[in-house]
Parts: sequence; C-alpha cells; structure tokens
Amino acid sequence: MSRRSLKKFDFGKGIYYFNINKGTNSNITIKRVEKNKAIDAYKSYVKSYQEKVEWLGKWDGSKFVENDIEKLNKAS
Repeated sequence: MSRRSLKKFDFGKGIYYFNINKGTNSNITIKRVEKNKAIDAYKSYVKSYQEKVEWLGKWDGSKFVENDIEKLNKAS
C-alpha cells in the first residue's frame, strides 16, 4: 500500500497557518488571510482540540514569521 501524501499544496506568501492534529498521520492545515481572523479561528479550535492545535504563523515565502501566538494575542 502506498503512503499518502501529507501536503498537497504550496504555502501562500503573506497567509497565516495553523495545524490541527486529528490523530496518527492526520494533520489538517488551516489558513486565513487576515491576521485577526486567523487568531480568532486558532482560539476557537484550541477550545475544541486543546493541545492538538499548533500555530505555524505567517508564511513569508521561505519560513514562518509571527510564529509566537502569545505575542500576537497580547498585540491584538
């Protein structure tokens, strides 16, 4: 049996991302264009999934920036 591909898309520059771990080999990546909407969505998923949610940050084309959710929470 062949192995499933884990990521079937390219990250978009300037977009915020976070992951939800739904179990073994089952990560869901969620994206939001606007910072406030990304933080609100992240907080909503944290209520449901607690420590299974991982904030990635804003993709700048080569790495994730604004990847500290605690700092973003205080700033907003």
